[in-house]
Amino acid sequence: MKYLLSAAVSALMANTAFAGNIEPAPIAPVIAPAPAPGFSSPNWTGFYAGGQLGYALLDTNLPDIDGEDLIGGLTAGYDYDLGDWVIGAGFDYDWADIALAPAVDVESIWRAKLRGGYKFGNGLLYATTGYANADTNVISDEDGYFVGAGYEHLITRNISLGGEVLYHEFDGFNSGVPGGFEVDATTAQARATFRF
Repeated sequence: MKYLLSAAVSALMANTAFAGNIEPAPIAPVIAPAPAPGFSSPNWTGFYAGGQLGYALLDTNLPDIDGEDLIGGLTAGYDYDLGDWVIGAGFDYDWADIALAPAVDVESIWRAKLRGGYKFGNGLLYATTGYANADTNVISDEDGYFVGAGYEHLITRNISLGGEVLYHEFDGFNSGVPGGFEVDATTAQARATFRF
C-alpha cells in the first residue's frame, strides 16, 4: 500500500510539473476593421456636368396671364474649394412648354450663374445669382436676372445630388402691349451632377 500511495503521489507530481510546462495556445490578435471607404473632407474643386428636373411657376403683370408646368435640362460649371467655402460659375439650359397665354408658350430658359456657399460635411449650402434669358414660341425672347439658393450633397467623390430654388424677373416682353409685360418665374428643381 505504501508503494502504491508513493507511486500515485509521484505520478500526480509528474503530471503537475508537466502541466506547468505547457505553453498556452496563442491568442489570435484582434484586428480593427478597415475604415469604410469614404471622404471625410471632400474637395469641390473641378468641373461638373449633369441634369435637372423640376417645376416652374410663371406670373405676369397682366390679368389672368400666368402659367406653370414641368421644366428640365442640363447644367455645367466649375467650382473652386477655398477650405470651408466654395465659389463657382456655371450655365443651365432648361427646356419648357409653359403656356403663358393662348398660343404663347415659354419654350426655354438659360442662365449664366455665379454661386458661393459653405460646406457642411459632404454637403454644400449655397446662394446663387446671375443672368437669365427666356424664349417663347411667338414673341421676342427676354433678358432678365435671377437669385436663389440650393443644397448639393456628394454621395461619392464624383456624384452629387441636390436641389435648387430660383426666382427670375424678365421685364419688357414685346407682345403688342405698350412697354411689353413683365414675367416673374419661380423654379424648383432636383439636380444630379458628375464631377470631373
